[in-house]
Amino acid sequence: MEVIKIQKGKRIAKRKDKVKEWYLIQSGSVIQKFGFAEIVLGQNAIIGIIERDWFICDYITKEDTAIVAIPCKNADDLKSLLAANERYRIVFLKTAIEQRHRAFVLYTQLQKRVSQFHAFVQTVYNDYQTFCSSYQLDEQVFPQIDYFNMLEMKHKAEAWEVNNSISLIQNVLKEYIQMMVKDDSLCVGVIMEAAAQMHRVMLGIGEMVTYLSDHKEILLSESENDIFHLYFDLAVRCGKRHLDIAPVRQELSFLSEFIRKIQIYEPSLIKERIKQYEEYDFENAASAQLSKKVDVLTEDCLKHIMDFGQIGMEEADAFKKQVEAYRSLPDMTSTDSAAYKIRKQLAPPFYEIYFKVFMQMIENEDEASPIIEMFLNFGFMDTKMAGEENAKALYDLTGRLRQFKSDRVYTIYTWLRSIYFGRNEPSKNEFELDYLGYLLEQRKNGDLTEEQVKKMQNDQKEKVRFEIQNMFSSANRITYGKITTFCPILCEYDLINTIDKMAVTVERLEEELNKIRKIDFSAFYREVNFTNAANDILSHEMLMKEVLPDIILMPNAGTRAMMWQETADKRRDTKARFLFPIFTAASLEDMMVETVARYRWEMCRKIQGVRWNDIREKSLTSEYCDYLQFYRKNRDLSADAKDKLKTAIQRAKNNYREVFVKDYQGWISYESKGSFRLNKVAREILIVYCPFAKEIRTALKINPMYQISIPKFERDAAKKEQRLTALYDKYQKAGGEITEDLKDNLLYCQL
Repeated sequence: MEVIKIQKGKRIAKRKDKVKEWYLIQSGSVIQKFGFAEIVLGQNAIIGIIERDWFICDYITKEDTAIVAIPCKNADDLKSLLAANERYRIVFLKTAIEQRHRAFVLYTQLQKRVSQFHAFVQTVYNDYQTFCSSYQLDEQVFPQIDYFNMLEMKHKAEAWEVNNSISLIQNVLKEYIQMMVKDDSLCVGVIMEAAAQMHRVMLGIGEMVTYLSDHKEILLSESENDIFHLYFDLAVRCGKRHLDIAPVRQELSFLSEFIRKIQIYEPSLIKERIKQYEEYDFENAASAQLSKKVDVLTEDCLKHIMDFGQIGMEEADAFKKQVEAYRSLPDMTSTDSAAYKIRKQLAPPFYEIYFKVFMQMIENEDEASPIIEMFLNFGFMDTKMAGEENAKALYDLTGRLRQFKSDRVYTIYTWLRSIYFGRNEPSKNEFELDYLGYLLEQRKNGDLTEEQVKKMQNDQKEKVRFEIQNMFSSANRITYGKITTFCPILCEYDLINTIDKMAVTVERLEEELNKIRKIDFSAFYREVNFTNAANDILSHEMLMKEVLPDIILMPNAGTRAMMWQETADKRRDTKARFLFPIFTAASLEDMMVETVARYRWEMCRKIQGVRWNDIREKSLTSEYCDYLQFYRKNRDLSADAKDKLKTAIQRAKNNYREVFVKDYQGWISYESKGSFRLNKVAREILIVYCPFAKEIRTALKINPMYQISIPKFERDAAKKEQRLTALYDKYQKAGGEITEDLKDNLLYCQL
């Protein structure tokens, strides 16, 4: 087994990375990190034992550490490992029990912290209302409190489990291990039972960390839109009227102490806000307001957005009149010509205003209010159009925008930022032209000179403009789902459920994407060249590499998702771009499966090039096209199957890709569970090009429908694995190093 030495502060595994093997800590220590909460794992602790397919949290070395890579991912692997290495039995047993106990300890601590936080927030806000009433001062509007509820746990640890763990650790651990180690089944069972409990408990810890992270700004935030500010503002107003502010200041001190003790805030933020309070001269306060806060319910949001974007008076007035005309329609969802005309007229100025507000946000981000963030991320412009309750919920959601951001998920605002700062290039337009291709086409048409093309080629501002005018404006309409009634401004009639239930968060997207990856394991794998060969043995080897897509959230409440690009540019190893609405009441699972289906088809077309439908070049698209084109002559299809296929082709308007999409949906949602919906020919194509993961294949291959195809696939995979293993041995003996890419390539054959 390979020993890996890792320096202090390096990451061993990242949350949501695929679990390929377990790691035994030989020396040093590792931090198991859940945001602000963490567990320190020492010698003999096992990284990966609590996970299933993907890591639940981050693992970062606390000091220089040595770990042993263990080829183990499940109970069968563990049984084989312990049978071959008896010395690991006691180590694994003791470690599993002790790690479970540490997980229970952290769970209990966080459970107490969550309860204290919720109770404290409710108490101090109720006290604030009481103070305002007793001082006869108006309360400041604070919509966040309406959406602040106690956490409802999905993954719980029962009290008896915690107590059982404490008693076991403190009283009978040695005797218990000596008894369990004697029997293989008992030994493996105890370890896997502890791992299963840890997995559930860690998911619960993740829930509590997310809850505290998402709601902590209700007490203290950088924007000052918090309860601490409510009290600060109240003290200022009391000072101005020469009222007794001692009770309010005492409450502020009480609030400050809790903020310090709860340990979920950045120390620099605590220091800055409390220092401002401690140094303020309340008795001589000259102003009743401390910051430029805006109220989503009383503010003219449209004017606020226009002012921030420095929109010209004439342009602003014209747009306001269009909004008022649309808002005054008897039925804003009407498809008659008058309503359609107004909606169509709203779109061009909306995107021009968006561009100007975006550029102001880039230059003056510190001055932006939640209303500006609501506009840039959600398409909100007007409280009357969105509805008061929805406006308050969106206002609250701006404090939790992290829910919509990750390494692979962007709101439209964060996506445009990534383009402006050069981290991503603009998307292709509807004519399949990238930014440079568009500029060259403009030059060819005489709309741009050679000099202008050179200047605009690296102009980040123009790249953002291109992305807004092309991808954003088109995709926003398409992902909305109802093109004839599309309005770029977020409207109440589209928000048919609560904002929180409709929000398409990173967590929801990852959950649906991972469901597909667990079934169709090869969905995002591509062949790439091995570029770091130490000798000629692997210099021409093609490796399978998983490249997950970027997902961009359009600011609408829509019903459709789409695959905009199968790769970011001409290179195969660049990310695809999927587009989803940021709010939806439709099934996110169905949307994701449909999008992945289209991605699979288009990715195959890209790889095959002009031969994508040439049956002489075997591929998913060529075999599907051949199957659909000549189905009438296919002896493997019954008369009933041919009739159904004829209907499917007619419904798809002779678009073969759309027939495949429907079959792929059946493949993922039904066939993988043993509910057979496809005909024999479609099934045999899909088992080759979209094979099920090993666990599903094992369950299905006893069925007569798969008795030939699955064993054949597994024999081919075993041959590839055998060839690679021999090749890797030869490569290592010649001085080559087995890199992570090479390990992943071998793992692909084992999935």
